[in-house]
Amino acid sequence: MTLASYNPFIGQHIRTHVDGITADRGYIAHYIIPAAKAIAAAADYVLAATELTAQEQEITEGITQPPTPRVLSVTGNKTTAVGDVVIEGTDVAGVELEETITLTGSPLTVAGTKAFATVTNVTLPAVAETDGETISVGLSAAFGLPYRLPYDTVLKIYNNGTATTVDTGSSFDASDLAANYIKPTAALSGHQVDVYLIV
Repeated sequence: MTLASYNPFIGQHIRTHVDGITADRGYIAHYIIPAAKAIAAAADYVLAATELTAQEQEITEGITQPPTPRVLSVTGNKTTAVGDVVIEGTDVAGVELEETITLTGSPLTVAGTKAFATVTNVTLPAVAETDGETISVGLSAAFGLPYRLPYDTVLKIYNNGTATTVDTGSSFDASDLAANYIKPTAALSGHQVDVYLIV
């Protein structure tokens, strides 16, 4: 028998010592990314380096799904591998998601700003110069959260039992689920990650 889950979103309040003043009730959530899913950032995890052609390419085959919701990255093999890479898929709640990540040649790798749970389609730009340019799609260092948070309410992060912190490049958003993600100061490396946060 499984007990019903706690629901932090039903408007419960806590009394204070002042009549007529209450506070919202918060819960401390313990969100776990198992070791097998906490893999390191990899430039070509989702889509291997693919040579650009004279026309845009819409790719639906040969895509590897993120092991857990992750912010994606795109990488060109040289400064002439430029243009818009359009990634389509879903967020962790199954809502359709689309993001355009633009390569300008420098830097060679650009991270997105949305956490994808699945990837269904990648559109690569037409080649700018015909010199063997390729683009790959990979996993950035940031992982998604299953909460919409108006602020950073993370209390503690442990990577393989070692405390780490929320790094710049993290994002929290009260309305867009895919815009909630953490880039920890200690990079994911195939060890369990424990996140304690207020929801």
